[in-house]
Amino acid sequence: MLCSASLLFISAFAQKSINIATTPVPFLRVSPDARAGGMGDVGIAALPDAGSIFWNAGKIVFNEDEGGAIVSYIPWLKKISNDTYLASAAGFYKPGDNHAIGIGVRYFSLGDIQFTSDGHDNLGSSRPREMSIDISYSRKLSDKLGLGITAKYIHSAIVNNVSVSGYNYQNGSAVAADIGLYYDSRNEGDGFTYGAALSNLGSKISYIQNASEKDFLPANLGIGASWNKVLNEVHAVSIAVDVNKLLVPVLKGDSPEEIRVYRQKNVVESWGNSFSDLPGQLGISAGLEYWYDQLFAVRTGYFFESAARGNRQYFTAGVGARYNILGFNFSYLVPSGNGINQNPLSNTMRFSLLLNWNTNNR
Repeated sequence: MLCSASLLFISAFAQKSINIATTPVPFLRVSPDARAGGMGDVGIAALPDAGSIFWNAGKIVFNEDEGGAIVSYIPWLKKISNDTYLASAAGFYKPGDNHAIGIGVRYFSLGDIQFTSDGHDNLGSSRPREMSIDISYSRKLSDKLGLGITAKYIHSAIVNNVSVSGYNYQNGSAVAADIGLYYDSRNEGDGFTYGAALSNLGSKISYIQNASEKDFLPANLGIGASWNKVLNEVHAVSIAVDVNKLLVPVLKGDSPEEIRVYRQKNVVESWGNSFSDLPGQLGISAGLEYWYDQLFAVRTGYFFESAARGNRQYFTAGVGARYNILGFNFSYLVPSGNGINQNPLSNTMRFSLLLNWNTNNR
């Protein structure tokens, strides 16, 4: 995988495009598991599973099993690269019926990259990578309402010890938090679930040594709802919808002074400023999940994103299977729209392996 240093800095360090909000560490905005990936990337209020920490930590305590784990693998830019991927793993444990703990890890590999300057000078090669580590605590506030809080460490090793045009570039790191609420109004499996989640609320990040102007993390506000129906002992269906708002303001101009003022905004101020462009930066996803005898699942969904958020539009499809304590999920993404801003996961198969258990001694 070959890339000039100048191009890498523009894409990876999220230099701002006018009227489109962009951020560094974009892997935090990617659906990390194949179940959600098969349902149009919905997960805020969908029924809980081992991957709930990535969507809404308030759901973790509502898992029926005492513990569970998930491992996922997602190829990235499959058409042009064979060594770029997003891998994730998560797990939870319920020491009691009313509280649970969870941990999650995401690892994004950008493959092998050789850096060159604008003058085509060789600046060396590297294997850029990014990762996050999440630790969550989830507790029931009542029989139907759950709250989850997640602490998150983010590390972005895009490039290190490279100097270009007088700038010394280094790895970036940041800390953040997620807050999630989940309300389960179902009765014997029938009814609605609701969710709300604030994600990636944290410090700024920079890749330049001694930088006074830093970039915003992809903070996000999401709300969701799902309708669930157990048709009989064999058939069950769920329909879920999520709406997401990126809490990052849009850069209105491209002059050096406008960029400087933009990057010097404090984080809390940026969250408020992000609402000035509504209904821009909205992403809407909807998904359907059908289970046969709790053994085999079929899923489909659709994702729509406004032009101010990225203009991605795509259909998804997926299947799942469960046997004893093991589960398998697969999903596939089909791009739609005008094809200009297609998803890097277009025509890509995603895979997740799940493990759930009960010790029967609680």
